[in-house]
Amino acid sequence: MKDSAVHTAKPPLWTKSFILLIIGNLFIFMSFQMLLPTLPPQAKAIGASDIEIGLVTTLFSIAAVVIRPLIGFLLESAKRKWLVITGAVGLLFLTLSYSLTSIVFLFLIVRLLHGFAWGWSTTANGTAAVELVPTKRLGEGMGYYGLSITIGMIIAPSFGILLFQHLGFQPLIIGSAIFGVISIIALSLVQYKTPKSVLEKSIHVKDFSFFRSLIDKHGAFPALITLLSAFGYGGIVTFIVIFGQERGIDQIFLYYLCNALAATAVRPISGRWFDRSGPWLLAIVCSFLTFIAFWVLSFTYSVGMLVLAGILFGAGFGSLLPVLQSWVLSKTPADRRGVANGMYYSALDGGIGISAVFLGFLSSYVDLGTIFQLSSICFFIVILLVLIDYLKEKKKTDKRENQQVHAKSFS
Repeated sequence: MKDSAVHTAKPPLWTKSFILLIIGNLFIFMSFQMLLPTLPPQAKAIGASDIEIGLVTTLFSIAAVVIRPLIGFLLESAKRKWLVITGAVGLLFLTLSYSLTSIVFLFLIVRLLHGFAWGWSTTANGTAAVELVPTKRLGEGMGYYGLSITIGMIIAPSFGILLFQHLGFQPLIIGSAIFGVISIIALSLVQYKTPKSVLEKSIHVKDFSFFRSLIDKHGAFPALITLLSAFGYGGIVTFIVIFGQERGIDQIFLYYLCNALAATAVRPISGRWFDRSGPWLLAIVCSFLTFIAFWVLSFTYSVGMLVLAGILFGAGFGSLLPVLQSWVLSKTPADRRGVANGMYYSALDGGIGISAVFLGFLSSYVDLGTIFQLSSICFFIVILLVLIDYLKEKKKTDKRENQQVHAKSFS
């Protein structure tokens, strides 16, 4: 009985290093996200034109996508600790640099470099996280890791706006830098696990291929699903605050709060579901909830409907992202997980960035309720694609099983 219990016991997930990595990643996202809504108005305050204000977001997104293939390439053969710490230190240095930029050109240069550091850090941290998580608990572990991202994205922007409006830009930079220092301390205490296949691999600069380090074919399908999902999510990122103003709903923060609470509540369930049954049905359910959430939001004129939309969106989209990241990583060889993480985050950033431009153009012709309804189509497409992929995988599995049965009958 004792031997059986030991054999069936789950491998430990909540190790000291995993907890410290989650804490470090949380404070990185807090430090970064509290600056996000305040940089465009700060750029305007130092004299930026409308086009230059747009470049604040565009340059950052381009830099983050461009750097990820390089960091993915480095992660194929390098130890994790120096890559993670370098990214965190780079983010801290560039955060402090904003306080020295009173000229628009310098401000944009710092923003470009900030994008490089962000792409580096998110890719390195995500790869380090998956290597600290037991393989049999990948979905559960990456779900909890993703929760540090969700909480940072929900709490920090409001905190940053509060500091910016009441104390000014310099105190905001100091607050962001303090979070950055905490993240470096936490991340420096982590005992990282670099796969043996990575340590044994030797690569050279001449081996670098941008396309090969941008895309890993094993995880290309869930990365495509991530791109489509992020495109749909871009409608929320771009228009939710304006939507609240148009509908006369002052408590728009409740949408974010309910989103975060619902995502937190269902994360353990969705993570275990992934580990037990795979990604397909879970991704379909999450996408369906997100689809419904968009339609509820499009008809929202009251706080009650806003809360319902936030809960549905948190349960759906809040669970879908870590499912997709775990799916990408589960299909990728250990020595290519850095590339896979970079591909996942690039799909996420790219989808949101493209969506902001496309839906921004459409918003000149239709109301925001219609924008949300159009955004929901992305998740209907996701459901269809995942269902098709599931049927293809099932057909392959059935074929292998039939071949095995056939081979046994002859033996």
